[in-house]
Amino acid sequence: MEDYLKQWRKEALDKHQYDSAIYIGDKLLAITCENLAILCNGICLQLFANFREADASDALWLAQVHFSARNYSRALDLLEQHHIVDHNPSYRYLAANCLLRQGKYEDALTLLGDRNPIHLMVSPSKARRKLQHQNGSARLAPQSTTTSTGRSDRIERSEERERESMSDIKCEAAMCHLRGLCFAKQNAFDRAKECYKDAVAIDVQCFEAFEQLMKNKLMSPDEEWSFIESLDFDSIEAPASGDHAYSAQEAAQFTKMLYTTRLSKYKNPAVFAHATENLSSHYNLAENADILHAKAELLFTQCRFSQALAITTSILSTDPHNFTVLPLHLASLNELNRTNALFLLSHKLADSHPDEPATWLAVGVYYLSISHVAEARRFFSKASMMDPHFGPAWIGFAHTFAAEGEHDQAVSAYSTAAGLFQGTHLPQLFLGMQHLCLGNPTTAHQYLVAAFALCGTDPLLLNEMGVVLYHLDHLKEAVGMFQGALQIAEEIESDPKAWVATRANLAHAYRRQQHFELALQEFDEVLRQGGGRDAGIFSARGLVLLELGRTWDAVCAFHEALGVQPQDPVATDLLARALEENALAQGWEAENEEGDAGEGLEEDDPGFEGLIDRARREMEAKKARAERGKGKERRGRFIDERGSIGQVGDDSMMVLSDGE
Repeated sequence: MEDYLKQWRKEALDKHQYDSAIYIGDKLLAITCENLAILCNGICLQLFANFREADASDALWLAQVHFSARNYSRALDLLEQHHIVDHNPSYRYLAANCLLRQGKYEDALTLLGDRNPIHLMVSPSKARRKLQHQNGSARLAPQSTTTSTGRSDRIERSEERERESMSDIKCEAAMCHLRGLCFAKQNAFDRAKECYKDAVAIDVQCFEAFEQLMKNKLMSPDEEWSFIESLDFDSIEAPASGDHAYSAQEAAQFTKMLYTTRLSKYKNPAVFAHATENLSSHYNLAENADILHAKAELLFTQCRFSQALAITTSILSTDPHNFTVLPLHLASLNELNRTNALFLLSHKLADSHPDEPATWLAVGVYYLSISHVAEARRFFSKASMMDPHFGPAWIGFAHTFAAEGEHDQAVSAYSTAAGLFQGTHLPQLFLGMQHLCLGNPTTAHQYLVAAFALCGTDPLLLNEMGVVLYHLDHLKEAVGMFQGALQIAEEIESDPKAWVATRANLAHAYRRQQHFELALQEFDEVLRQGGGRDAGIFSARGLVLLELGRTWDAVCAFHEALGVQPQDPVATDLLARALEENALAQGWEAENEEGDAGEGLEEDDPGFEGLIDRARREMEAKKARAERGKGKERRGRFIDERGSIGQVGDDSMMVLSDGE
């Protein structure tokens, strides 16, 4: 009868008929318990342990069905009534998971314990030694050795791990993951991070813990790459085959490449490209959504927004409900100002998935893209309340304050995001930008240095540090930052047009250093790369030409600036001064050509000298106001800073620009 009921139970579960599975499972458990009671009355007592295990197994099975049907209280009560919670790690894991799903985090931690089983971790070096000496797939029990004095040798962690079954090890890793979730719900992110790391170190196949580390940006790019190198991929046991050693090694390499695609795209792009190429060519994963998503993240980091959008669009056309890729898709649409596409996507998501935080993120991005800031803030707030750990929603919420110039409130919102996502440099970067807008360059520099400690390979961050150093009159250091940003952008094969503002900033720094030839070269390069619609670039180029004594070329540059922006007061004023200097220079040359220099304007003529000195003083005062003035528009004409959100993640959304 038991076999018949087990088959019926399995068929019901395979069809997701949970009520049937619960009904039959309950009858099977009752029959098993009755048989156990008969045996306990003195018949075949040697089989008691076997039937006790069968009773526990049937109870666990029924509890798992209740869990799948979201009957968390019934599942927990069933485990407690049969006194099997402490039977083995799998039972304790299910009971703790039931408590977690009910929001009873303290009770779950009490059941799980607050310490991770670090004795089950093994370093990659020990794993390699084990792989070399272990024959086949057999797990050999360690032999106890004693010294001549009879004292036992110290047991290494790898030997302690060998004493545990693989199923128990995996359950212990899963419980570490649950501890991390409980700590995260209590906003103890440092402890959550350690639990997740221990879970993956114990069982490298515990992907959910690894995903929590990556998704919530709990580690910096350097930490991520160091962590992936410390993992014990050699401990993976592949299914038995003709060449077991080879299949285990291949499984280890395959898993490591998969994990590599989830790491930060700000470091080691060559290693990432190698991993994606191998997965695409050798394992036929070229069209896999996760591999394509990783490639799109790299393209977005390189500011190739059109190419990133093409990939995310192809993913969503195949799987419209892939909410993992949606934040990156929204970011690409926003970067390219595709407001119509944002409108259609937002409406579709609101109709079909109103319970998803990404839906209201899409609505918020749309409203922000059309400058309806109040509505955008409301929907970003809604998304963050639905999922308090949803990074893009928090960043978008903070951006709405920055868009309205509410810098103090923006600082508060960015600070909240920085506390939630400690491994990403973006909140610190935006905090620095806001303090710069508030006129606090020293405080801004401190935040940017903190961001640099987390990620020193983001060209946008280096550009912002250069802007701050420029305003602090540390021109040599500012030049180094701008050059570093352009160099990294070139190394990662980023779109050169995305860094026109950085090159313009470098030109301004050269101008302030009086390296006018270098400044002129950079301004000319800016114009070649697409800066021809910026009146400020032409005006700055004209200033450099004036300093070089090329007055007529300066006049032409100011005319070009007015052609772009006819009402530009700075270009108008500078054009008048340039015309005066050009006229004076031309008149002086004409007098010399007549060979009557002695009868021309004398060098000590007070009227001539006064006119020149007054014109030069007015130009210098105008330049000083343009460089150091407090007005936002006036600053924007001479040095620009471009701000954009990068990967929460996996998690980039929108662009903010501010003049400095």
